[in-house]
Amino acid sequence: MSIRRIIRLVKKELLQTFRDKRSVGLLLLSPILQLFLFGYAVTTDINHIATAVYDEDRTAASREFVARFTRSGYFIYRQYLTAPEQINEVLDAGKAQMVLHIPPGFAKDLARVREARVQTILDGSDSMTARVIAGYATAVVQQYSGAVMAERLDRLRGMVTRVPAIEGRLRVWYNPDLRSARFMVPAVLCLILLTITVMLTSMSIVKEKELGTLEQLVVTPITPAELMLGKTLPGLLIGMLDMTFVLLVAVLWFRIPVAGSVPLIFLLSALFLMTTLGLGIFISTISKTQHEATLTSFFFILPFIILSGFMFPIENMPRIIQYITYAIPVRYFLEIIRGIFLRGVGLEYLWPQTLALAGFGIGILTLSAARFSKRLG
Repeated sequence: MSIRRIIRLVKKELLQTFRDKRSVGLLLLSPILQLFLFGYAVTTDINHIATAVYDEDRTAASREFVARFTRSGYFIYRQYLTAPEQINEVLDAGKAQMVLHIPPGFAKDLARVREARVQTILDGSDSMTARVIAGYATAVVQQYSGAVMAERLDRLRGMVTRVPAIEGRLRVWYNPDLRSARFMVPAVLCLILLTITVMLTSMSIVKEKELGTLEQLVVTPITPAELMLGKTLPGLLIGMLDMTFVLLVAVLWFRIPVAGSVPLIFLLSALFLMTTLGLGIFISTISKTQHEATLTSFFFILPFIILSGFMFPIENMPRIIQYITYAIPVRYFLEIIRGIFLRGVGLEYLWPQTLALAGFGIGILTLSAARFSKRLG
């Protein structure tokens, strides 16, 4: 194996790649664009919830209760309803995501130390959003109920020397502000490395087939191993370059600190690239045209993204699908990235995922290299 020939092949691939302006935009600008899209547009944070109020009590207590929702920062008052028929109208028209219904006698029940009931009516067409809104509404009701209880206890303080109570304090680790960007942005690294390197490797080899230059390379003194390394190493370099750009934007623009070791991220990312580059070589061996290679790449990429836990928790999937996810390499790399990026853990906790990723990488790369050498032969 000649290191000089491999270096020349790598230079040729890089020159051909960066000579095409469209390729440069795809490889360098597309990752940044994806990062901004997932950082801002794809978010689980729900704010500015359009709320309509149907207050049949119309007392100072009911108005204070409604004000609790608007002061929470999540709910925005949109419309005041005067008849029960308007509830269906605002929900059907999409003018409100939630209707707060306060029945008559709300203030009297509070004054008589009885259970005061209210009703929240949600638009459940988006079940995930409805669950989040229901959680926000429950929290506001509990806070108001706690304030009412505290006021009553203050009145009784003169008669009772000591009143037992339980104080709950919530503490959130790793993501104190509960920003979805902290959860999504590190995962974009997986998406970028997967899509860019798989498509780049598979397309470059198939392109040589279409142009007829692959046969010219075969008759040269270049060995199949040298040719495979010359085709895959540019993908490794470009993947690392893209990851560097994404890390810089994540830290400097989105203000997401890296809690763990940055060198460890690069090291394990190179391990993950063994899998993606091997997959790209395998796709190139079963594809005859660039169009076919693109379709085949998406055939692998889409299930990898959906079943990796990138956007949907694996724990919420059916049991048989959860078993299938163990065969998805992206799942392990996603756990590694989020573990280092958010929790700051090292190999002492991530060694099972690292071993699994190494097994996938060695297996896919070995299989693809053997098939690639056979096709050349």
